Amino acid sequence: MRFMVIVHANQDTEAGVMPSTELLTAMGKFNEEMIRAGVMQAGEGLHPTAKGTRIRYNGDKPAVTNGPFPLSRDLIAGFWLIETETRDDAIAWMKRAPFDDGAEIEIRQVFAPEDFGEAFTPELREQEELMRRSLESKGSQGQAASDIFR
Repeated sequence: MRFMVIVHANQDTEAGVMPSTELLTAMGKFNEEMIRAGVMQAGEGLHPTAKGTRIRYNGDKPAVTNGPFPLSRDLIAGFWLIETETRDDAIAWMKRAPFDDGAEIEIRQVFAPEDFGEAFTPELREQEELMRRSLESKGSQGQAASDIFR
């Protein structure tokens, strides 16, 4: 099962306050553990919404709004994409994340092809598989993340 782990923004992340060396070091060690265990597929921090843009789709003409956006629970400061056997395993991993007091994350399961039922036709499945293989081949042109920490 794949999960998106969403790191919610706060006043510091929205103000562009960078993490301390200690937190970066602890986060690096945590990420290494997840990579060695085959759990982590991706993970990144995001710039504040002051550098972001939203696009709202209404009819023919999408409306573009540049940040910053008001601080709310829907703002994201970073993410991981992880793969575990169960939701409980994902929770167990993320409970170990080295966050400071007040940080909040959200764990959401990523849809798998079988979740779409009959609407996901054999043609759509084939198209999805071709796209995934294309992405994987682009990623394999460089060094695999799991090889970096061996």
